[in-house]
Amino acid sequence: MSDTAILNAYDRVKIARRADRPTGIFYLKHTFQNFIELHGDRNFADDHAIIGGIAWLGNKPVTVIAQERGTDTADRIYRNFGCPHPEGYRKALRLMKQAEKFKRPVICLVDTQGAYCGVGAEERGQGEAIARNIMEMMGLKTPIISVVIGEGGSGGALAMAAADSVWMMENATYSVISPEGCSSILWKDASRARDAAEALKLTAGDLFRLGLVDRVIGEDGGAHLNPEGMAIRLGEELSAELDRLCRKKEQKLLEDRYMKFRAMGQYENS
Repeated sequence: MSDTAILNAYDRVKIARRADRPTGIFYLKHTFQNFIELHGDRNFADDHAIIGGIAWLGNKPVTVIAQERGTDTADRIYRNFGCPHPEGYRKALRLMKQAEKFKRPVICLVDTQGAYCGVGAEERGQGEAIARNIMEMMGLKTPIISVVIGEGGSGGALAMAAADSVWMMENATYSVISPEGCSSILWKDASRARDAAEALKLTAGDLFRLGLVDRVIGEDGGAHLNPEGMAIRLGEELSAELDRLCRKKEQKLLEDRYMKFRAMGQYENS
């Protein structure tokens, strides 16, 4: 059992936010080989909060897209603290459609507190960009794996996580809202974030038990303690999963992806 098995939900939130936790760009360098970055959405700008391009995973060519929050103050400002603008999501979709054309699998690394909510982002269609990504990913005719490596915040994360396989690292979180935001809304008191984190069921273990993620990748105490080892392990697991997904016929791949999300949640008629 992992050393972090007894941590509560908010403890894991704090680990997911650690400054020394490996970010998307670390995995691009250490999990994949010969990564070539591709820039821009061909419409407005190049969003530095999302990095994407082509690479090799072992002997497989892949398209890999990562949300990047930065590693120091200057880098975090450059990366907009990992909060993508709509052009970031449009860049991601452009690369996914390119991958579909050339029959490359897509791997997404999710790590964002949420999409950027500034006026400019809203003026350029933030909601539309997120919705279009989800819609297009559901019908993308190539395998998709998404891994939540840190924070998975709201639609900003979901726009890169409508995948055949959705994984979470053991200390990652995935939620519609941050614990602080939730507690501010529910109790008008941000200091109750710990209570909100428990109620939101945002940990990898909670979401796996609910059937919302397909695999939890153990961290042996925390990815920050052995980042190189974590990167190697992630690469091995991704490679094995791609072998499985690539054996599926296209129609079967799409049907299984649809049914995976269609089966989520329960409801009853009143």
